[in-house]
Amino acid sequence: MAKTGYGKRLTGDEDPHADADFAHLSPRDREIAVFVDHLDEGHAMGYKAIAAVHPRYGQQAVRTSLGRITLAGHLRWIKEHITVEDDSMRWVTRTYWSRTRRSVEWWEDFARERHGKDVTEDHMPGLARVEDIEEAVSAVEQPEAEEPVEQPSGAYRTLADLRSVDPRMPLSDGDCRSLEALAQEWLSRGATALDITRALTDGLPPTVANPGGLARNRLENKMPPKKAKIRQKAARRAHVSRVIMACGLCGADERTTEIVSGLCRECIELIEAEGPAYGAVPDTFLPGPRGGSALPGADEVIDVTERVEALRRAAGLR
Repeated sequence: MAKTGYGKRLTGDEDPHADADFAHLSPRDREIAVFVDHLDEGHAMGYKAIAAVHPRYGQQAVRTSLGRITLAGHLRWIKEHITVEDDSMRWVTRTYWSRTRRSVEWWEDFARERHGKDVTEDHMPGLARVEDIEEAVSAVEQPEAEEPVEQPSGAYRTLADLRSVDPRMPLSDGDCRSLEALAQEWLSRGATALDITRALTDGLPPTVANPGGLARNRLENKMPPKKAKIRQKAARRAHVSRVIMACGLCGADERTTEIVSGLCRECIELIEAEGPAYGAVPDTFLPGPRGGSALPGADEVIDVTERVEALRRAAGLR
């Protein structure tokens, strides 16, 4: 999940789920679109974070498919300039998802409607997306943790340490557990572990016959007063004072480049150069050096790779 206020955000007013939701996409893009559609709202939407949890596709495949899904009208990155009541200002990048396919004009209207929105309960400092991608990737790569061992509370440790502070107060494990709630109440009222230690060790008689009983008596009789409740300061009001479209792949925005259907020109060219999702095999993936093969009963040696490329060109494939 992304930090609060970031991550996947629904546009609202969508059509009900249907088998044809992503029928206009290629098979791989359709599979990734369905995967994203089922992510919880607030999930990190960077391609690295999605690839870290996707069972089939890696970062490059997810990145390319997210680009095509954006061009198809399901996804937009919108930078919102937030102005806070204390006159502080910041940029945040929102990721908006729509299962229903939207037109360019629809997204433009949606962005304009964000202008002036009250985001008092929904803003954080930042200049770009905040997705904790590194943490998401490392969390997936780490093996399952062993069952955690229950650790003693601070109140219990304070009581158990009394024997090292004053040998006259050697509380047993049973004593510590029975007195733990009283010591915890001290801590909740603002007392420190040192305050508890002093209350239980100052002015002790030469010998203590019942350390547990004496500790209980002092914890109950010397209990500090409850802390007065402090009224929490109301959140400073904030609103969206400017809205601009950003490229979903590189993060560039309308201040520095032209955004077309959610992507910059350069990223669109890169996606187009990669061909369809199921498509062309780059030359670097073809076997080499090119070999030949003779048909049975023939003397001619055929360059298999060249013949395959000729057939692909004849069929109009890249």
